[in-house]
Amino acid sequence: MKVNGYQIEPGARLSGANLIGANLSGADLNGASLYSASLDGANLSGANLSGADLTRAALWGADLNGANLSGVDLSGVDLSGHNLSGADLSGADLSGANLNGTDLRHANLSGANLSGVDLGDADLSDADLIGADLRHANLSGANLSGADLRSVNLDFAQLRGANLSGANLSGQSLSSADLSEADLRGANLRGANLRGADLNGADLSEADLSEANLTRANLSVANLKNADLTGATLPNGTVHG
Repeated sequence: MKVNGYQIEPGARLSGANLIGANLSGADLNGASLYSASLDGANLSGANLSGADLTRAALWGADLNGANLSGVDLSGVDLSGHNLSGADLSGADLSGANLNGTDLRHANLSGANLSGVDLGDADLSDADLIGADLRHANLSGANLSGADLRSVNLDFAQLRGANLSGANLSGQSLSSADLSEADLRGANLRGANLRGADLNGADLSEADLSEANLTRANLSVANLKNADLTGATLPNGTVHG
């Protein structure tokens, strides 16, 4: 099909194309070149952009709900406040991207590179984050309830005030992460590496912290009511009986 005079098809050469406000819902742009394309306000819901080149593309206000962006390079792109609910971003490179306040409910982010990404106040509820790299990412105030966080790396991540209630973080690495005032009620942190983590004011009631490494962690004012600390290494280096 043609939109604004441009042929929309897999592998299309659309570098620098003016597609502002275009209706590309469900379009197949697999492997297309959209380098520096203007896609502000475009409707890309359900579009197939797998393997597309979106380097320097303008996507302000674009609707990417349910879009296939697997393996796409979106490093440094500003997608703050966008609708990416249900989008497939598996294996995508989002390093350094701005996803502040973005709707990522039910999104597939498995294996994605999210290191250094700004996900502050983003909605990641029920998102698939298996194997994602979230080192140094900003997740302050983010909603991660129901998210699948198996095999993620959250070392040095900012999770202040984040909602992680019921999250499965068993055996995960959260070394030096900021979890102050985070909601970790009922979270599974069995065997997690929380060495040097800031848990000041965090709600860890009913959480499973058995076998967790809490060496040098800050647990000031943390709520540990009914938390399981069996075999956990405490901040002072002793093992809880």
